[in-house]
Amino acid sequence: MLEVFFIKQDLPINEQIRAKEVQIIDDEGNKIGPILINEAIDMAYEKKLDLVLVAPNADVPVCKLMNYGKYKFEQSKREKEAKKKQKVFELKEIRITPNIEEHDFSFKCKNVKKFIEDGNKVKVTVRFRGRELNYLKLGEETLNKFIEELSDVALPEKKPILEGKNMFIILAKKVEK
Repeated sequence: MLEVFFIKQDLPINEQIRAKEVQIIDDEGNKIGPILINEAIDMAYEKKLDLVLVAPNADVPVCKLMNYGKYKFEQSKREKEAKKKQKVFELKEIRITPNIEEHDFSFKCKNVKKFIEDGNKVKVTVRFRGRELNYLKLGEETLNKFIEELSDVALPEKKPILEGKNMFIILAKKVEK
């Protein structure tokens, strides 16, 4: 029984190639002169390989003899490896009020420091409720106190920003030189 499976294709292969004449690169990497497409497809079938169009815009389109399934598998493997090496960071948020007590402040600072050392960015938000909106300076001072306290491990990306009833800063890890 013949098993048939389909591979998602990016490049035209075998009968999908519409050129009359193609330049061939064999499976060892040797260049074979321009030949007719039918001869090239026959050559690929003899070697039990695929004829893959790799450079369609050349004067004479360039095709390569290869195992297309194996090529796609190795390509997806490389993409997965590249994805693993990417650093993904989260944005953690710490909420405080403008009149925060000293112990609460130091506790929050300790948490922010831990988040930043883990490689995350931290959004420190001061929430104003009721009449506290009249004391925006107090909230800004609290955020500046955070920046000052964490200056050894973090830098603010921007100065404190007021958005509605919240004022916030985003702290990122300090880059070592």
